Amino acid sequence: MTLYSEIPAILAVAPNGARKMPADYPNLPITPAELAREARDCLAAGASVIHLHVRDDAGGHSLDTGRYREAIAEIRAAVGDDLLIQVTSEAVGIYDAAAQMAMVRDLVPEAVSLAIREVAPEGCDEKEFAAFCAFMREAGIRPQFILYAPEDITRYADLVGRGVIPGTGFPLLYVLGRYTVGQKSSPVDLLDFLATPVVRNQPALVSNWMMCAFGQFENACAMAAIALGGHARIGFENNTQLIDGTSAPGNAALIDQAKKGVLMLGRKVANAELARKLLSPDW
Repeated sequence: MTLYSEIPAILAVAPNGARKMPADYPNLPITPAELAREARDCLAAGASVIHLHVRDDAGGHSLDTGRYREAIAEIRAAVGDDLLIQVTSEAVGIYDAAAQMAMVRDLVPEAVSLAIREVAPEGCDEKEFAAFCAFMREAGIRPQFILYAPEDITRYADLVGRGVIPGTGFPLLYVLGRYTVGQKSSPVDLLDFLATPVVRNQPALVSNWMMCAFGQFENACAMAAIALGGHARIGFENNTQLIDGTSAPGNAALIDQAKKGVLMLGRKVANAELARKLLSPDW
């Protein structure tokens, strides 16, 4: 039996997200060159994964594959393969499921995050979603399914159980809180996910899990996840404050404080090679 402390923790950086603007956060990386510099700094601080968003000319959220390719090329030039690059398929009220899946088919990224409630909601075309999942499996894409609430876990388990998502277990991301003004997530929020019957009674469905959180207590939430055997996604997408309430000068400072916590909890920090293995699904 492998103890949790023997499995290094993945620290994924989410450097910009879809909503924050440089006018509000001067150190927010947006351009490919800025993202590449941030990737290099976060790698040095302990990150093994970068969760990538790109923006349009007005600074808005975009799933444009050309913009993704440009950003990925810049990041690869800066860090090589020393970071796993996970793109987002997030809708942000702009993109429907078809557009999200079309982006993934066109880009063929090494990894992608997919919100179950966005790409496979109740009443969706499950045959199309099954075909999309089969495509990801054949293309070697690593999906991480995003769950915003315990009911999303039930939906995810149903899709796997009926073979719509082909496989036995996948990496999951638990989102603690919502995109609301002044949102501050709490480590207690994690319990709602870990206590669901699916997680307790069907552990094989969760090959590994990660959390993301909002606000000043992001690091506290991350440490709770690390202590319980999970992994953490950290960065300006959801939080720009250090644990003392001051503004972080960059995403690397958030990664650095998390890395120190990981080591204090008795776990090692995963590198990109291990992150790629851990985030590969059990197709």
